[in-house]
Amino acid sequence: MKKFTAVSDVENLQEIIQKALQIKENPLSETEKGKGKTIGLVFLNSSLRTRLSSQIAAQNLGLNVLTLNAAQEAWNLEFADGAVMNGDTVEHIKDAIEVLNQYCDIIAVRCFAGMRSKEDDVNESILSQFEKHAKVPVVSLESATRHPLQSLADCITITENWKEERKPKVVLTWAPHIKPIAQAVGNSFAEWMQEMDVDFVITNPEGYDLDKNFTKDVKVIHNQDEALKDADFIYVKNWSSFDEYAAMPEVKENWMLTNEKLENTNQAKVMHCLPVRRNVELSDEVMDGENSIIYQQAKNRIFSAQAVFSEILNEIK
Repeated sequence: MKKFTAVSDVENLQEIIQKALQIKENPLSETEKGKGKTIGLVFLNSSLRTRLSSQIAAQNLGLNVLTLNAAQEAWNLEFADGAVMNGDTVEHIKDAIEVLNQYCDIIAVRCFAGMRSKEDDVNESILSQFEKHAKVPVVSLESATRHPLQSLADCITITENWKEERKPKVVLTWAPHIKPIAQAVGNSFAEWMQEMDVDFVITNPEGYDLDKNFTKDVKVIHNQDEALKDADFIYVKNWSSFDEYAAMPEVKENWMLTNEKLENTNQAKVMHCLPVRRNVELSDEVMDGENSIIYQQAKNRIFSAQAVFSEILNEIK
């Protein structure tokens, strides 16, 4: 694995899932693998699980870990090519990346969607700079359009919770929120589920369909009750409109997942990437109930990152 920004960077999904599950059984099995190597974790946005899980994963491999909260601790960055930097920006991103090339053997970066320009976000205006200028492997810790380490953790979680021979029914359901949220988690989950042996369905209100570049031919149902029928796994996540970019079209129905709605399922396991706005996106009764595997999912963030870092280290001489 030479980089990790999408499921297309994974040669064999089932193999890396099994590798992650083996790592989970013995997280310290490769403590010498990263010895003498450095990973730079660059955060342009806030983080809890991604930051801590990536640090733990890297340390388990013996990597030296540099964590930079670039939005607060670094110079104001300029991202535009050809910019005349006579304003608030102090350092161009390509200069910053070139310096990271000197210090790091792996660069991992977290950069959210700006939610102002659809074109910039769809074209990954920040992550693409890292891919263009980095001379070492790049790992996405979430970008404008995808969250691949989260999606790998989701695949791991579904795999270890499904023991039947039939395909599980997995439903990605939109949830309410108080502000516009990017589509990265939904996009990414949709991509990865299409590589899994599952019956996958998306449900969201009218006006909230995700980008077809990610969902492709996945069935989208605008009636949540219909979509949830006989579900084995339910992934709860909010996102704003893609077509009317970053808008929040009015939704009159109640889309928050409750125990009553779970009665229509096959005792479905409930997932969420966190953080979650309780009793807005997801009710307390579900979040704290026996169907929730959300914290197991969060723990698996360590092993998804560790599996990826380990595979990348295989390519570094």
